Amino acid sequence: MKQVKVLMVCLGNICRSPTAEGVFTHVVNKAGLSDKIHIDSAGTHAYHVGEPPDERAQLHAKKRGIDLSQQRARRVNAEDFAVYDFILAMDHENLRNLQAMCPPDARHKVQLFLDFAPGRQESQVPDPYYGGAQGFEFVLDLVEEASQGLLSHIQNKLM
Repeated sequence: MKQVKVLMVCLGNICRSPTAEGVFTHVVNKAGLSDKIHIDSAGTHAYHVGEPPDERAQLHAKKRGIDLSQQRARRVNAEDFAVYDFILAMDHENLRNLQAMCPPDARHKVQLFLDFAPGRQESQVPDPYYGGAQGFEFVLDLVEEASQGLLSHIQNKLM
């Protein structure tokens, strides 16, 4: 079986998508599937290319045993649509951005990350950048739930 590849996407790739990458990596590692699932993150804009995740995102993730410090922001590129099996937007704006960049034959790969958290009323992971600690904690809660749902989906449909 080929490795399943997942790309988490937000606007600048310094808060939500690196958090999603870190949390989903943690979930996949705990399940013993790190050799079967590759995870990365990117932004639809190049505002922070080369920068580490926001310090607050790193701090709150670390409190839950998740290290984001080695990640560096990058921008989504055309090759990503060929390489990744799942390209998961954190919100509707980034979903639209991805759909505008996406070749027609890869549109099925692009969707909202919270589609994998069906018990949630929220459809988007809110940007915590301009908020306080509660925003980063809420993002982690949402991302943890969606990560469990995504892993179950991959296990049930692709493994």
